[in-house]
Amino acid sequence: MGGMPLTDMPWWRWRTNVRSALHMLSDPAFHHECWLAGREGYGDVTDAVYRLVEDTWLDNWSAEKYVGTIFRDSAEAAAVDAAALQVLRIMHQVGADAPVSAYLEHPGWPEAVHAAREAHVMLATNDAEDPDIPPRSLDVIRIMTRTA
Repeated sequence: MGGMPLTDMPWWRWRTNVRSALHMLSDPAFHHECWLAGREGYGDVTDAVYRLVEDTWLDNWSAEKYVGTIFRDSAEAAAVDAAALQVLRIMHQVGADAPVSAYLEHPGWPEAVHAAREAHVMLATNDAEDPDIPPRSLDVIRIMTRTA
């Protein structure tokens, strides 16, 4: 884990979206300060879950399929799979259009947050970034992933 730049991965834009989603899902302070408060520019829980699975189809198959393209190794893939499965299970139970509070009050939410945190820290550390900085806004993510 010597740290590598994010853009060294072939599908680094997808990695950026997965990391952004995991970052938001893994930060309880962010949940209260942004999602519950309705702060603009960060989407909501459902948006984060969709960014996690939209390009990767992690709701249909394992992140292991993307080792070498989005994920550096099997450890990253396993951590992302664990987080994705937990947040997807909660989303299916509360409903995609549920308010943020329904997610945060779900009995499985703390475990999902923990799994997302483990995955987020692993990916951020492997990309030589500080996992404890606040999540970036969706506008910043769009700028970061814009094609040249």
